[in-house]
Amino acid sequence: MNIALPLTKSGKTTEMFLSAESTLFINEYEKNYAAGESKPQEVGMPFFLYAPQSDVGVLLIHGLMAAPEEVREWANFLYAKGLTVYAPRLSGHGTSSKDLSVRIYHDWLASVDRGHAILKTCCKKILVAGFSTGAGLALQSAILKPHDFEAVIAVSAPLKFKSFSSRFAELLNGFNHFCDFTGMDNLAKKFIKNDADNPHINYLLCPISSFVQVKKLMKNVRQSLSEIDIPVLVIQAKNDPKVAPESGPMIFQHLGSDKKHFVWVDYHMHGIIRGGIALDVFKEVASFLAAYRLINPLSP
Repeated sequence: MNIALPLTKSGKTTEMFLSAESTLFINEYEKNYAAGESKPQEVGMPFFLYAPQSDVGVLLIHGLMAAPEEVREWANFLYAKGLTVYAPRLSGHGTSSKDLSVRIYHDWLASVDRGHAILKTCCKKILVAGFSTGAGLALQSAILKPHDFEAVIAVSAPLKFKSFSSRFAELLNGFNHFCDFTGMDNLAKKFIKNDADNPHINYLLCPISSFVQVKKLMKNVRQSLSEIDIPVLVIQAKNDPKVAPESGPMIFQHLGSDKKHFVWVDYHMHGIIRGGIALDVFKEVASFLAAYRLINPLSP
């Protein structure tokens, strides 16, 4: 964590909240550690980058089966633009897939809400941004707290999945519950292989139950997109192999805001916030933030 907080009451409150989140993660990591699966602890640790020269903060949310490290490059970019950034760890992430399998999307929203509370201790203006499932949580946060955010950035939000298996997630999840109830655990299929873009960060197994939770989240998001009336940036990769590319335009179409912007990124992978392609994404983010005076347009 990059912390140089003032020795004021609010600064001490921020540190207290940050310490609580770190302790929570360490305890859950130790409880759910799975040899050969769990990543190094620093991958899952939530992190905070404090920019005292600005009153604007960014709540930056990682995706499903990932961890705060997934959004590190994006966070560093925003911090270099003079913004304070907090990247929360979503419940069940950074530990093990078994831990994730028992979480529901309300648990993830609770993680985001605690991150929002941290930023409120040190920032007057807050925008919420996320990648993949994190983008869905960002949109839902703006829906649930319509007066708390200055803007929303949604990158590759999974309104629709592309994989064949995701279409039957609810049926398979129901079958798994039946197997648990009848004592036929040997017939259950609770996890599927994850073709991870970042295997040093992502789980390599995806709980079927998590697919179901993401679909529940995005169903609620879709029903309420018209309620979002703050500036929104939607970014989608044209050839995303995991999230159906039409997700981006569909989200954009249903947004209620008249300050909405959509950008296609010409890329063949889901992960577009790390590596070379991320520079294209970050350029669009910077243009959006500058347009709404959330960063200095002359900043490097």
